[in-house]
Amino acid sequence: MPVEEKWKANQEKVAFMKRFPGLTAAWEQIQGKTVEAVMPLPSKPGAAVLVFHDGSFAIAPPLSPEPWDLGEGLAAARRHLEPKHRAAYVEYDRLVTQDKEALRAARLEKILGAIENNIDQIPELKDRLRELVKQWK
Repeated sequence: MPVEEKWKANQEKVAFMKRFPGLTAAWEQIQGKTVEAVMPLPSKPGAAVLVFHDGSFAIAPPLSPEPWDLGEGLAAARRHLEPKHRAAYVEYDRLVTQDKEALRAARLEKILGAIENNIDQIPELKDRLRELVKQWK
């Protein structure tokens, strides 16, 4: 089979797969559906085919979200999850507050360290700092 025929055959196959009956293309389409089966994809650890009760299906990515995605997900689904996981959200809120405070303290230390490490090399730094402090009063 010539290369062009092979390429065309592959394109036809891919086009058909993308319009295969029951393929779910958006998460909103599976809302309210019951998962009937979960089969792992052998070539992609953590990924799976989700088969729903009505014969529709979705290919799901690996369930190993990044911390940023987890935080955004917990915030987005809070009104649905919090009634069932109140204690977990109380602890999560405590840890978020603790993390924000630690970040603030680390920034303060970094700024103060930069000033202390450069005060001797940049003589005008003291004058500039005094001017800044006067402006805040």
